[in-house]
Amino acid sequence: MSFEAWLTLGVIILILGLLMFTRKPPDVIVVGGVTLLLLAGVLTPAEALAGLSNPAMATVGVLFIVAAGLRETGGIDWLAHHLLGNGRSLVWLQARIMAPIIAVSAFMNNTPVVAMLIPVITDFARRHRLSTSKLMIPLSYGAILGGTCTLIGTSTNLVVNGLLVTQAKYTDLGLFEIAWVGLPIAVLGITYMLLFGRWLLPDRKPVFSRWDDPREYTMEMLVQSSSPLVGRTIENAGLRNLPGMYLVEINRQEQVIPAVRPNERLQANDRLVFVGVVDTVKDLQKIRGLMPATNQVFKLDSPRSERCLIEAVVSNTCPLVGSTIRGGQFRSVYNAVVIAVARNGERVGGKIGDIILQSGDTLLLEARPSFLEQQRNSRDFFLVSEVADSNPPRHDRAWIALTILVAMVSSVTLQWLSLLEAALVAAGLMVMTRCIQTATARRSVDWQVLIVIAASLALGQALQHTGAATNIAHMVLRFVGDDPWIALAVVHLLTALMTEVITNNAAAVLMFPIALAAADNLGVNFIPFAISIMVAASASFATPIGYQTNLMVYGPGGYHFADYLRIGLPLNLLVWGMTVFIAPKIWPF
Repeated sequence: MSFEAWLTLGVIILILGLLMFTRKPPDVIVVGGVTLLLLAGVLTPAEALAGLSNPAMATVGVLFIVAAGLRETGGIDWLAHHLLGNGRSLVWLQARIMAPIIAVSAFMNNTPVVAMLIPVITDFARRHRLSTSKLMIPLSYGAILGGTCTLIGTSTNLVVNGLLVTQAKYTDLGLFEIAWVGLPIAVLGITYMLLFGRWLLPDRKPVFSRWDDPREYTMEMLVQSSSPLVGRTIENAGLRNLPGMYLVEINRQEQVIPAVRPNERLQANDRLVFVGVVDTVKDLQKIRGLMPATNQVFKLDSPRSERCLIEAVVSNTCPLVGSTIRGGQFRSVYNAVVIAVARNGERVGGKIGDIILQSGDTLLLEARPSFLEQQRNSRDFFLVSEVADSNPPRHDRAWIALTILVAMVSSVTLQWLSLLEAALVAAGLMVMTRCIQTATARRSVDWQVLIVIAASLALGQALQHTGAATNIAHMVLRFVGDDPWIALAVVHLLTALMTEVITNNAAAVLMFPIALAAADNLGVNFIPFAISIMVAASASFATPIGYQTNLMVYGPGGYHFADYLRIGLPLNLLVWGMTVFIAPKIWPF
């Protein structure tokens, strides 16, 4: 091998080592590796930056905006309810995630599926005090396993099928032909995850207790007459065991129901009294059919979608101290509505409008963002700060966002548009239909993920252009001998190893001619080798950079590089053994 090939291998090994044994951000490590290869002349500036224009990276970036549109309209909550239900058993939740993902990913690109569901699962886990690290890898692995079940499940399958026709002169594989191997692998993968996930997946649930935030707000929410919550129990409505908040009582007409039971059914116009911390108050605002019980929210001069939550601490010079919120005409004075009050960790009784303000009270306000600039230096408040991500969802546009999502998926599945084209159109429609504001769309893009994807593509190009990957494959295959089973096992293993450090399509394209030459030399049927390359290039579980869905859940799951090795390497070995065993049985040598 050339000096450039050895240098490239050395940099790849260095990157993997840093990812495994340090806590440095992955984008810093991978970009650092690309920089070394650029300075050494292995990569040209054009090659180092080519990943930034790669359709896969651009597609992931645009899909972040589509997912944000669903979140801003409350569509995420609808998806969470129908996909995950209210079950809290870890095994049940993992099954509820993986089974439908496998089915869907068999017929469409798995990247948008994962992009749509990351915020769904994140919100669900936070509300139910579950660890996202127990759920994100099952999401990614389910998407990967589904892609091995049909010819259109991944682009890699289509690439190998095209090479099979053009280079190997075989006929096209059928749509479900790979399912002979893919379905058993999918069953194996979901069984493995359900049996061993609880031990092999990390448990990085954020520590939460009632003392994390000393401000316990008292908040009254109204069940609207048109609310989908009407007729549902407290348990089924997701209002029980909220993190950092509990339901104190229900005011129903002239009746007060204390110590609310989980099976109590909600009725229209129920007034629910909650006590809890600000993060969960923010979540209550996003539940469709619940509104702050004060009618003052309807009297502000701006749409709810343009407002946010603001915390303000009342000063001793505030003119409304000693007056009730209603009597002091708080809304008229400040063009803001008080929706909750916190007072030294005590529950503040009575309706919001009847609460007498005291110096030091912390108020949770619904107001336009301009309130911050107007009152930041006011003597009426000691402190004024915005609650992040607190804009009320645009529930009236949830059906628009879900329609856009269905149209995007359908257009890709029916091959009317490419995934990038469909995602761009969907993101544009989310902004045009006001499902999401332009500024929010910009903030929703996770640039760390995109940078790692782009840099990883540059590393793959370096391995390919220097000939390092091809030289290693040829050297290993020289020692195979004349046993086709061993040759098949080695081809699968080499493809899987390459997939972990370069893109799956590049690994498949590199290994195809090598495997074809090996099959010709042995005088055996090449189809088992082609099937094995398809599976090995798609089923990448052992590193976060081996497959982009693994990379997408890396941050949201709070994972470390070693987490993928611990749970993914055994699964890679199981898939390897099953593929090598089944493929020659279905397509004899």
